[in-house]
Amino acid sequence: MAGGEKRFEFLEHMADVYIAAYGGDLAEAFENAALAMFEAMTNTSDVELKIEEDVEVEGHDEQSLLYNWLEDLLVRFEVENMLYSRFKVLSIEEVDGKFRLKAKIYGEPFDPEKHKQKVGIKAVTYHRMEIKREPSNTVVKFILDI
Repeated sequence: MAGGEKRFEFLEHMADVYIAAYGGDLAEAFENAALAMFEAMTNTSDVELKIEEDVEVEGHDEQSLLYNWLEDLLVRFEVENMLYSRFKVLSIEEVDGKFRLKAKIYGEPFDPEKHKQKVGIKAVTYHRMEIKREPSNTVVKFILDI
């Protein structure tokens, strides 16, 4: 994705956060979806890349894979108090009818002195979730319950 292209945007929604994330392929769109989720919580530019972690999630289709990816990251924030600002999806594979994602994520522990709190995210939802794939462009849309 070229430097000037839009990575994600916040769409209008009454009570929740509605996001469209973009990428040249599904992996990049998933990376930008994760970035958008954390940007909804804090200024990701303030989150340093101090810790690298591995993530593996599965889903029965691409939508459940997106849901499980974002949910895994949200649980890490809630349980381990971690914020992330860089996401590298290494692979998305379909194996035996299941989709499997492997990624590396980078961030640091949440520090209220350093990291401005925006909205609290309660959950990822399937409501209005969409994945549109074209040869050189992928868009994923999803709603976060706040």
